[in-house]
Amino acid sequence: MDAPPRARNPQAVLFSCGLNSVRSPMAESLLQQMFPQALYVKSAGVKKGELDPFAVAVMAELGQDISGHKPQTFEELEDWEGLNFDLIITLSPEAHHKALALTHTLAADVEYWPTPDPTDTEGSREQKLQAYRDVCDGLSLRIRRRFSKVGAASG
Repeated sequence: MDAPPRARNPQAVLFSCGLNSVRSPMAESLLQQMFPQALYVKSAGVKKGELDPFAVAVMAELGQDISGHKPQTFEELEDWEGLNFDLIITLSPEAHHKALALTHTLAADVEYWPTPDPTDTEGSREQKLQAYRDVCDGLSLRIRRRFSKVGAASG
């Protein structure tokens, strides 16, 4: 069964994870870079974290600067901009539960993309960076697959 048109071609997308410090800012930047005019994209966390330097380094390897990203919570985003998103993509279980709770008062579709947290990686700097690259590559592939029709429709 096909998804309703609203879910298939969202206008505003919110990526969310636990702290808005690694996965969701990466996903936000990747989607913005792929479809700069097609979509409004933001990210938020269940709790507020600090931007992760490994995430900044890995995105810089792709020519994307997320160093100015300020981690924010759902509540802060709601206070500043409202939660006017038609699609919320959650990357962690806690973010998924939070997003589902929001849909009681918000007309948004929620998709769960389980994404590993690279901050748990042990080892050398290179091993840690590789874990972040793997997360970034996975997000990039998933975003390209999910939003390919958006680019075609707007391009």
